[in-house]
Amino acid sequence: MVAQMTSTVLTNATLIDGKVTKVRIDDGVIAAIGTDVPDTGAERVDLDGYMLLPAAVEPHAHLDKAFLAEIVPNPTGDLMGAIEAMQANRHVMDTPGIVERAERAARLMAANGYSAIRTHADLTVEHGLRSVEALAEVRRRVAGLIDIEIVALAGWPIGGDAGAETRALLREALDVGADLVGGCPHLEVYSGGDIESATDLLLQIAVDHGRGVDLHTDETLDPAANGLDVLARRVLDGFALAATASHCVSLGVQSESQQRETAERVAAAGVHVIALPHTNLFLQGRGHAPMPRGLTAIPALRAAGVNVAAGADNLQDPFNPVGRACPFETAGLMIMAAHDLPDQAWRSVSEAPAKALGRWAEIAVGAPADLVAVRAATVREAIAFGPTDRIVWRRGARLG
Repeated sequence: MVAQMTSTVLTNATLIDGKVTKVRIDDGVIAAIGTDVPDTGAERVDLDGYMLLPAAVEPHAHLDKAFLAEIVPNPTGDLMGAIEAMQANRHVMDTPGIVERAERAARLMAANGYSAIRTHADLTVEHGLRSVEALAEVRRRVAGLIDIEIVALAGWPIGGDAGAETRALLREALDVGADLVGGCPHLEVYSGGDIESATDLLLQIAVDHGRGVDLHTDETLDPAANGLDVLARRVLDGFALAATASHCVSLGVQSESQQRETAERVAAAGVHVIALPHTNLFLQGRGHAPMPRGLTAIPALRAAGVNVAAGADNLQDPFNPVGRACPFETAGLMIMAAHDLPDQAWRSVSEAPAKALGRWAEIAVGAPADLVAVRAATVREAIAFGPTDRIVWRRGARLG
């Protein structure tokens, strides 16, 4: 028996370059683009008044913490205040609660135009595997709506005798549902360790399990923090698996020459960098005068050829009390805080994170039909208004 092909033709579709055209989707894949695309045997969807964009990709989330803002307050408003608030409230992080909140966030993100999420899952001695197991269940529940990758976010210390249990937990997490190795090498200094040894341990565990890494890197305004450079050097020295560095805030306060040198190594190593304006603008720079932006050195990284993506990070929790789980919000922050122009801002939440996750976010023949149509005349207008009137396709199937 031959399966019947399902086809859809999107007419009057305005693309990001302003062209108005037709897009034909056959069996979940973009089959043709052009004004003369045939629509025989296909469902027709008129997109007059809509802009058609490749679906967004969220490269850095914390679904296990989503919507905790009212339950776990952060009165100091800084990074350590958020970490301490979570440590003091682990008792509210039970598995059913994580599943409920994370699933709510994932479904909201799918409806808002995301096709995939890479989420970090807390992994500490006190918390155990709860977040990893809960997010694996959420991944199963929303499989038809949105793809989820899970990064096992190891706590610290990771090194020495004190880190033995954390290392064991990390290995176990990779066996029960986590896809990548994560951790915070820059926090190792709080337990007497250092960035280099912590990075080496995390990379070795990744090699042992054949998994890539996505590390919370240099989430600090201390210009001496050099975890991004350490990671790039390790990749150039032979770490052959996928490597992503998230945050990289300290690079933004280093000298121009140091930024350029590090960026060139990162580019040569092929390390992806994730900028996280929501959370870093909220947490970083408190008490500083003048107050820095709290972002990584995006211009220097891009000038060197580094793939720089943008993510929303935390969603209404102690690390970020606001957020709408919307790619247009993240793109807007990249315009205001990172000086992106609108087209670049949208690429930073679609094509760039897709590349980091090994996906395809493009309106092109042969690409998966993961698309979002939003009522707007230009991408600038779409980002500015973030209209709720939007249509989302997941592998060619219309959601909602």
